[in-house]
Amino acid sequence: METIKRTKIADVLKSRAFGSEVNVKGWVRTRRGSKQVNFIALNDGSTINNVQIVVDIEKFGEEYLKPVTTGACISVNGMLVESQGKGQPVEIQANGIEIYGTADPNTYPLQKKGHSLEFLREIAHLRPRTNTFGAVFRIRHHMAIAIHRFFHERGFFYFHTPIITASDCEGAGQMFQVTTMNLYDLKKDDKGSIRYDDDFFGKQASLTVSGQLEGELAAMALGAIYTFGPTFRAENSNTPRHLAEFWMIEPEVAFNEIEENMQLAEDFVKYCLQWALDNCMDDIQFLNDMFDKELIDRLHFVLDHNFIHLSYTEGIRILEEAVAQGRKFEFPVYWGVDLASEHERYLVEEHFKCPVILTDYPKEIKAFYMKQNDDGKTVRAMDVLFPKIGEIIGGSQREEDYEKLRTRAAEMGVPEKDIWWYLDTRRFGSAPHSGFGLGFERLLLFVTGMANIRDVIPFPRTPKNADF
Repeated sequence: METIKRTKIADVLKSRAFGSEVNVKGWVRTRRGSKQVNFIALNDGSTINNVQIVVDIEKFGEEYLKPVTTGACISVNGMLVESQGKGQPVEIQANGIEIYGTADPNTYPLQKKGHSLEFLREIAHLRPRTNTFGAVFRIRHHMAIAIHRFFHERGFFYFHTPIITASDCEGAGQMFQVTTMNLYDLKKDDKGSIRYDDDFFGKQASLTVSGQLEGELAAMALGAIYTFGPTFRAENSNTPRHLAEFWMIEPEVAFNEIEENMQLAEDFVKYCLQWALDNCMDDIQFLNDMFDKELIDRLHFVLDHNFIHLSYTEGIRILEEAVAQGRKFEFPVYWGVDLASEHERYLVEEHFKCPVILTDYPKEIKAFYMKQNDDGKTVRAMDVLFPKIGEIIGGSQREEDYEKLRTRAAEMGVPEKDIWWYLDTRRFGSAPHSGFGLGFERLLLFVTGMANIRDVIPFPRTPKNADF
């Protein structure tokens, strides 16, 4: 077969150079036809759409074409022609076919039929070849590009915070330990505690749950930074919204107070959604048609509304009123409760019918570093609430007062010896500053309309599951 430079299928489908010779390479989705002519649907991952290859059986012989089954990988030289069929503008009349790799129809699991998402999780190494996951992972790429562009265009610096850390940012305690010690022969001190003297770092170390604290250090020098990297939570949560390994975006901005922080969060999310609609419409349309008929409407819903700013206290009042009028919730509503997803969605979907930013939470249910309000009861926290998923962003104005921060950390059991470096930023040139965290996979759930967070990351890490 003569050598012709390969053209990606995404570009072939846009081309109108009819009569020209092209080469495409990809994986066979289907092959159908009669004794005289076959039609191969070929996909190379560059687009959700396949290109149709028209094959004259006589030219190649039935025997040669036998291995060209669903899943096989081939290279095709042929003439680009206007399509005779509906649904595609162009097709390729094959002059030469080279078979790179076959896929035995008896063992290749992705035959042309519907597969459940649960089944596809069991073959996560092959699921990117399906239309669904091709679409999801192309959108994932585009969202990463949008995030970097948004911050870069606004003068933020991309700051790399450590993945291995000795600090527990959230005080959650649910961290994966990192060690080089022999777990079968752990040395202990007189009190029975594990001795880390001989460990790689000489102290207990873990995978990070957040880059926020280190991000704040950078904001106190560079002005405006963002982190974007993997984070880890050892929560035993087997839910459609939790992963043990996920990606987080965390901007931190010097001199921003809570109002600017809320505006940044709204601008950021809207930029990402607009980018998805502008750059991923084929994939979004497919997911809308196949999985979630309201997906496109919901993306426009967020883009077309200003976010409501609402205090936690007012939010509780609205929820209590709903309960008094007969609205049933699974979890109780009272001042001081950490709102459940059903409460958040009620405010967004039923009461206000637009996205909501909830502020001024009780200090008892929030982290030690959040700025305290003058009432002594609440902190300048903010959660951005979206339809279908509830909280998508959590953030706050940070406490810049050294004594208040020290006292609150002690009250919440965060040892000063672990955060002395963090407290230093309040001793040397402290400044008002704010930031927030967005779980990348939560954003992807919203943009793709998928129902389970395991389906928006290539290889999900969950309790009892670290395959592939």
